Amino acid sequence: MSKETFKGFVRNHPILVSYVNRGEMTWQKFYEMYDMYGENSVIWDPYQLQEKRKAENTNQASASSVNETATFKDLLQFVKHMDLETVRRGIDGVQKAIGLVQELSNHKPVPEKRYEPRPMYKYFED
Repeated sequence: MSKETFKGFVRNHPILVSYVNRGEMTWQKFYEMYDMYGENSVIWDPYQLQEKRKAENTNQASASSVNETATFKDLLQFVKHMDLETVRRGIDGVQKAIGLVQELSNHKPVPEKRYEPRPMYKYFED
């Protein structure tokens, strides 16, 4: 088996690249397995199963994006029926709270009094 046929095999099974990138396998080990067993061996079943799962997850992700667009349409309907005066009052309240927090954070702390020991030669009666 040549390196070129192995490269073609890897192109057909891109999941092998992720195993090498994660450090679980090396190209040398994959090539040795390919050289010894060929490309139709049962030794590739775990990797092909992983590849099928990844493809299924991709299909599920595309199906969930359809649900997200339906949710976006629902959100637009919700915004259309919203009372804008209530939203404005809520935003004003949040702005006031942020302004209060900024004002408190800009307040300079009270300087601490440093401890100064009394000289040894002074008495309390002085």
